[in-house]
Amino acid sequence: MATPKHKIIGTKDPAKSYTDRKSTRVVALKPSGEVAIIYVKKGNYYKLPGGGIEADESPTDAALREVKEETGATVVLRSTDYFATTEEFRFQQHQISYCYLADVVDDAGEPCLTDEELADGFVQQWMTVDKALEAMSAAEPTTEFGSFVKERDIFVLTEALRLIELSS
Repeated sequence: MATPKHKIIGTKDPAKSYTDRKSTRVVALKPSGEVAIIYVKKGNYYKLPGGGIEADESPTDAALREVKEETGATVVLRSTDYFATTEEFRFQQHQISYCYLADVVDDAGEPCLTDEELADGFVQQWMTVDKALEAMSAAEPTTEFGSFVKERDIFVLTEALRLIELSS
């Protein structure tokens, strides 16, 4: 596999102390070519499924779990190797996200959202990759956090699209 693409978002402030967090992002594709995308009402932005890696799990296990929790879908990763990483310096957090491409094998499940995700107004949707990129790009986040997510997930989805086109 080629070296994963890497993007740094934000600037490391040497005067700050950061808490490290590792997470996953997943581009989950249906056979129809639609991708899972989540609209976050509180903050007015779109995101890809993904989230923190728990202490006892691998990045790939976290990727599968997060897609299931946030979309209800069961997916199979195209590779256990991640295709991209992002490194974010935001607030007091230094986050590395490992990004995977996955195929949806069952989308009949229901999301199982946390109280925080429900309060944030997560709305899971399926749309073509091009429409997802349009929606992400057109969104005007109302929070700094949403702006970080927008930049990160546009990069991840764009890189996934490049890989999909290369393999076609």
